[in-house]
Amino acid sequence: MTRVAVLDDWQGIAADCADWSALKAQAEVVFFQDTLFDEDALVARLADFDILLTLRERTRFPASVIARLPKLRLFNITGMRNPSVDIGALMARGVTVCRTEAGEGGEATAELALCLMLCAARQVPAGDAALRAGRFQSGIPAGFALKGRTLGLVGLGKLGTMVAGYAKALGMKVVAWSPNLTPERASAAGVEFADKADLLRQADVVSMHLVLAPATRGILGAEDLALMKPGAILVNTSRWPLIEEAPLLDALKRGAIIGAFDVYGQEPLPLGHPLMDAPNAVLSPHLGFGVRHTFEVFYRQSVENTLAFLAGAPIRLMPPPA
Repeated sequence: MTRVAVLDDWQGIAADCADWSALKAQAEVVFFQDTLFDEDALVARLADFDILLTLRERTRFPASVIARLPKLRLFNITGMRNPSVDIGALMARGVTVCRTEAGEGGEATAELALCLMLCAARQVPAGDAALRAGRFQSGIPAGFALKGRTLGLVGLGKLGTMVAGYAKALGMKVVAWSPNLTPERASAAGVEFADKADLLRQADVVSMHLVLAPATRGILGAEDLALMKPGAILVNTSRWPLIEEAPLLDALKRGAIIGAFDVYGQEPLPLGHPLMDAPNAVLSPHLGFGVRHTFEVFYRQSVENTLAFLAGAPIRLMPPPA
């Protein structure tokens, strides 16, 4: 019997987000709610599966893993791309690769960026923890209102533009910079252009909205972080490697800045990571894209893709890598 693995269902909601009955009538479907990082353990788990239904960029599939999955016939990606998977290696093996639609237009992640700004500015997580520990306002630092403050956007694409709109509605001044942004494009989006150094010096909140690429990896380093205002908030809902980790952790440890993060270098974030002990960091477990509507699109179309493949007429095929 065909075996289907549904991977990285961390919130345990995959089974409830789609009708799996037609697929279960033709195949054994197994849901996994954890992620394996060891390649040998991953291969041992998946070697007997014919079809893998993955979720975004959670489990990594390099060529070294793909070569050791002899039964694999269909690999499904949620969303339009997944840099954690060697698509070329899959196709070279003759594996059919399908994808789903994105599920949402970026508003879920943009809204979470705003949520993190507000939580960090008003010390909401610390207040929640204190209240549950029997302390009301005792020991909670005074926060600040966002009205009249400056938001610096590192990246002004679709998500950055959405966040700019939210910030302006709160009465914030918005400035933006990216390696390819021009003053004209910034003006067209209704925000001011600033070079990177000036943005970091004047922003009360800095929010990252860049795609991770060789040119953007580590785009905020030690010298950049040192330019930020004391007590400024740094929000990252994009990708962790955009910011150099060592100087970031040092700035948080010293209390120089406040962190507000939804993405990490390793996910799930391991116990004992220095961020866990950073009292001036607001942490959310990569909830950005993960609203119910998105998961419903992902899993409904994953089921549709699998049924079409089993019927001999695959749909939503991934194009070969450039």
